[in-house]
Parts: sequence; C-alpha cells; structure tokens
Amino acid sequence: MRRTPPARKAFTLVELLVVIAIIGILVALLLPAVQFARESARRMSCSNNLKQLALAVHNFEAANNRMPSSFHPTAAQANGNVDGWSCQAQILPYLERGDLYDRIDFSSTYNQQIQIPGANGPQRLAAVKVEVLACPSEVNRHIRVNAAGPEHAPLNYGCNLGIWFVYDRTTGKTGDGAFVPVTQISPGEYQDGRTNTLAFMEVKTYTPYYRNAGLANPPPPTIGGVCALGGQFKVDSGHTEWVDGRAHQTGCTTFFGPNAKVHCNVGGIPYNLDWNNQQEGVGTAPTCAAVTSRSFHPNIVQAAMMDGSVHSFSNSIALGIWQGMSTRNLGETASVE
Repeated sequence: MRRTPPARKAFTLVELLVVIAIIGILVALLLPAVQFARESARRMSCSNNLKQLALAVHNFEAANNRMPSSFHPTAAQANGNVDGWSCQAQILPYLERGDLYDRIDFSSTYNQQIQIPGANGPQRLAAVKVEVLACPSEVNRHIRVNAAGPEHAPLNYGCNLGIWFVYDRTTGKTGDGAFVPVTQISPGEYQDGRTNTLAFMEVKTYTPYYRNAGLANPPPPTIGGVCALGGQFKVDSGHTEWVDGRAHQTGCTTFFGPNAKVHCNVGGIPYNLDWNNQQEGVGTAPTCAAVTSRSFHPNIVQAAMMDGSVHSFSNSIALGIWQGMSTRNLGETASVE
C-alpha cells in the first residue's frame, strides 16, 4: 500500500502578516523609549559641559583673583573699532585647551592670528572646534565657512551678561550680569550669592539677529516690539564665533525667558531671532541686548550657576525669577530651589 506523505508544517500568509504587524507594533512602542534614553544621555553630556565651564571660571579666579571679562579688548583698528576676545577664549587653559590658548595673541583680533596646524593643513584658530562648547543635542554644529574656507566654529553656551543693558563704550559703564565687557570683576561683587547667579546658559548656534541699530537710549521692547527696533539683519550667524566676545556671539541675556519665540518677518520669511543695539567696541551707542537662552532639550534650557552647580529651567519659569538670577548685586532673593 502507498503511504500518503505527511503534510508540511509552515506559516500561512495570514500568520506571517500577523507576526510582521506585531513586530511593527513592538518597534513603534520601543522607539520613543530609545529616543528618550538618547536625549537623556545628550542632556547629561550637555550638563557636564556647563559644569566644566563653571569650574574653569573658578580656576581662572583662583589664578587671577578676578573673573574673566566677557569682552577682552584688542588694539584699536584704523577705523577706531575694537574687537574683543570672549570669556570662553580666556578660560581655555582650564578647559584642557591650553594648546589653543598658547597660540592666541590677545592684543590682536582673531582675524590676525597665525594659522595653526590641522589634519588637512593650516587652519584659522577661530575655526577650531572646542568640543566642550558644543551641546550634543544641537543640530547645527558645522563650521562656518566663507569664500576662503573654514572661518568660525560655533558654540552653545553663552556667558551671563545680565538682563538688558550690557555696556556703554563712551562712559565705561557695564551691566549687571555675572560677566561684563572690558572689566574683570572681583569676587566680592557677587553680592546676590553665587548659588543664585547664572554663569552660562544654553544658546542655539546659527541664530538670526539684528545688530547696530545704534539707538542712543533704546527702549526695552515687548516681545512683539523687537522687530520695530531694526538694525542690520544677519540671517544665521549668531553664536557661530566662539572667539568673539560680543553679546550676540558668546553672550546671553535674560530680557526674555527660556526658549522665548521672538518672531520677526524679514523679506517675507519669519525668523526667531536676537537683538543687539550696538556691537561692543563699535560706534558710541550703548550695547543693550535681548539675546535669548534657547536649547533643543524639550521645554527646558540648562544653565550653570556661579557656584558650579547646573540646573534645568522650564520655559514656564517666572520672568522675574529668571531675570533675578542673572544679576550679581541687585539684592534679589531669587533662588534656583
């Protein structure tokens, strides 16, 4: 007698489709958890960068009995303008970048520095990336280039310049922030307490901004009134020059709250931008600035305090508290707690 061969066991098409659907659902459920874990790691790395910056300022103070200025002036140019090195450049030796610091001639502008060796040949010092100045969550970390090649490297941490007024070149008056142009503040000036005074805040690279409106007495605007103040519009170069001590490059103010949307329509295109009445070292109008702290971390910005601690601040923080933490000696009782 002939035996009937046993039936072959296999998935039917319907069963295979069900398995694929289940796998798809599991992946969809897992993906947000993976993204959350990655963002947590990036946020922790960003927090560590801020702490290193705050500790570098402490080490600078220990060596000089003064804090670094926000704008270290160079020799005057033929047109009378003065460039200035950033606070971040001044603390390079304490960020384990003494190799860069030793090549800087602080009496000359960053555009006149001797080129330094690089993997692809000599390069501008200003175009060298300083990794501790870059947040891992930043999406625009590329080097800024011009017709001659790499020009500037961006940064994500601005030094605290106070609320609004930063500097008057004519009188030498400086603002109320943790760092000020030209002058190296003495430790005793932090009368509000270092625990309650901001040191560095997150900023976004390639931020659009207005500059050099040159108003003699710029009125503090509402968030919707910034556009009317005008000035020279720069489409995407804010916070792209870690060497430059001017407010819109390496500074930050608390005139508006964390991640505030300062929208202006320029040429039919909406921009979320910053505003600086006058570049430090250029012209005679005072420097007043709305340079907002922004980040890619959801609903927060991170900031280091002058005591070296690092905290996350919600977009919904009361503006008065946020501004109070940016002044060093106005007697506010604002606290991070």
